[in-house]
Amino acid sequence: MGIADRDYYRERGARPPERRASPAGGGGGARPSGGGGTPRGRKALTRLALAGAVIAAVVLTMLLTAGCSGSEDAAPTPEPEAPTISGSADAAPTPRPASTPVAMSGDVGGAVGDSAPEFTGIDQWLNSEPLTMEGLRGKVTLIDFWTYTCINCIRTLPYLRDWHAKYADRGLALIGVHTPEFEYEKVTQNVINASEELSVVWPVAQDNDFRTWRAYDNRYWPAKYLVDANGVVRYTHFGEGAYDETERIIRELLEEAGADVSDIAVNADPGPEADPKAYVDSFEDRQTREIYGGWNRNSSPTGLYIGHQEYYDGLGLTQFYRDPGIHLNQFAYLNGSWRSDLEAISHGRETENLEDWIALRFLARTVNIVVGFPEGTEPFEVDVSIADLPPADADPGVELAYRPLAEDEAGEHIVIEGGRSYFVVDEPDLYNAIALPEFGAAEIKFASNSPEFALFALTFGSYDEVY
Repeated sequence: MGIADRDYYRERGARPPERRASPAGGGGGARPSGGGGTPRGRKALTRLALAGAVIAAVVLTMLLTAGCSGSEDAAPTPEPEAPTISGSADAAPTPRPASTPVAMSGDVGGAVGDSAPEFTGIDQWLNSEPLTMEGLRGKVTLIDFWTYTCINCIRTLPYLRDWHAKYADRGLALIGVHTPEFEYEKVTQNVINASEELSVVWPVAQDNDFRTWRAYDNRYWPAKYLVDANGVVRYTHFGEGAYDETERIIRELLEEAGADVSDIAVNADPGPEADPKAYVDSFEDRQTREIYGGWNRNSSPTGLYIGHQEYYDGLGLTQFYRDPGIHLNQFAYLNGSWRSDLEAISHGRETENLEDWIALRFLARTVNIVVGFPEGTEPFEVDVSIADLPPADADPGVELAYRPLAEDEAGEHIVIEGGRSYFVVDEPDLYNAIALPEFGAAEIKFASNSPEFALFALTFGSYDEVY
């Protein structure tokens, strides 16, 4: 997949190749490939003499993997046989919505014209008794692949709620297939809690081993498959947006099945538009990409998210880092004691004065952070502070003038009191930290005294809405 194709997915909110693929062999968590060998991320970073060369290394990595991202050895997770999220230009389903009319393919799968696969390997059904595609014949079925800390999935939920409310009694069956990105998203109670908080009231199938995901040959969070009353896939859409088109085809298929929807108002909103400054050509000047803390992503060909060479010394190492002060957009920087875990960068000790932190330069309007919360952990606070960019001629080691967030900068989960801005972590979830009045550039720092603080991912947005 070429760079222009990657931009297509980013602009539409689909998870591009940096996102996790399905586990090989249908089993548990990701595992680093190659055993004790030196990962590709370390080899690349050891060649960097100047900080600016990190960008060149990442761009080069993207270019090298762009033409072969459909091959199994180019998977974003380090599992040797895991498929990529995006696939190659030859193998990937087309990113552009495919709609009615359609010829039957005779195959079973997720392509338009295929017979929709049965739900396979479902661990648990929520909000419903177990369902089958055969039992849903006669209804129009919308299959939505999602996971609860995926910001792109969360942004689609208002439209899903609207469609469910308007069309459920006219024959639309909305089924969420929850396929987890992180291990804690496999825990049923976590999915129940998130579904309640997000007002997901339709049936949800826990696809922890990616078996239904693979049956559809899916590659994206979120992904939508519209299946007609005869069980044939008639439309697909990957990522955010095209909500007006999706609703139009829902109505077409319901009418084709004999339902009357003429009295239901159509929502003509195609979805929010990102600030045009978010997707300029320059890697340094465009919206900050999704940044992962875990070793499995950083050591993959599309990784290099942590801007310290020593991070790539090995999995599970607790090391002391020094924040260089000068930050490049698209990377995260560490100060203090941190451990490189498989899915997260984890605080390596308990502190008293917030002397350890994660910092980065970002270009966006909103910043979200995915934080873990191990079972049995007491709730803890994460301080969030912001600073203006340093002068272009600032020396390495410059101390930035961080300050608490102002009210018009604070995200939904931020508490401002006592000269601080912070959020409370009480469950493994995505927390909205920053919501600026407009798209812009700034420095941000996350710090916690808790040894349980672990960064799984940072996501960024450029819409008017929160998140």
